[in-house]
Amino acid sequence: MTSSSSSPATPLRYSVVVPFFNEEANVAPLLGEIAAAMAPLGEYEVVAVDDCSTDGTRARLLACAADPRVRVLVHGRNRGQSAAVCSGVDAARGTWIVTLDGDGQNDPVDIPRLLREVEGAHPPLLICGHRQQRRDNGLRLLSSRIANGVRSRMLGDDTPDTGCGLKIMQREAFLKLPRFDHMHRFLPALIRRDGGGIRSVAVSHRPRLHGQSKYGVWNRLWVGIVDLFGVMWLKRRAFRIAPVEELRHDH
Repeated sequence: MTSSSSSPATPLRYSVVVPFFNEEANVAPLLGEIAAAMAPLGEYEVVAVDDCSTDGTRARLLACAADPRVRVLVHGRNRGQSAAVCSGVDAARGTWIVTLDGDGQNDPVDIPRLLREVEGAHPPLLICGHRQQRRDNGLRLLSSRIANGVRSRMLGDDTPDTGCGLKIMQREAFLKLPRFDHMHRFLPALIRRDGGGIRSVAVSHRPRLHGQSKYGVWNRLWVGIVDLFGVMWLKRRAFRIAPVEELRHDH
């Protein structure tokens, strides 16, 4: 276990960042599936972030950390999913970051297919999963559909499903983004603001088998709409960094 936010020196190609909050029954099955999906791809690590869970999530994560490819970070207080993702990316050693939710609804078997999209890519690039046949209840589907529609029209981010936790991006590109609560839902707009490209790839979506969802209409839809205006403000004030030449006087 580590609380350091600095990235170790030895680089890897892939870091899988997974935020967890009260997901004790999902920890071992999900990390096992990630290992099976990533093993054929070469060297990788999993950075699991416990966002101050109040159940047995931390103990389950520490048990899984017997695998040297699994690193566990712990928040001293609950800070939210975006903060957990940021902590994981800060500590990651991978050139490419893979994120997915800790509730087990994203299927790790989709990861290699998304990673094929990054071959030969020039940064920055964001690959977004687009969930097919959503396995959520009607209220959650309705709030997500409304939020996605409003966001897409107002931000023009060309992303049908920005709420999907399964995403791939360059660590370097992520570290340049502005940080705020719920920023993980606006990654396409933020990457595009910096001149990046966006690709959406169809992925599967599984029903939640254990635990309870942390999101509903009030903390997903309405808060998301408020955040939307902040992202619009950021987009309007964005500027592209121009190349700079340093002049030297040689004696």
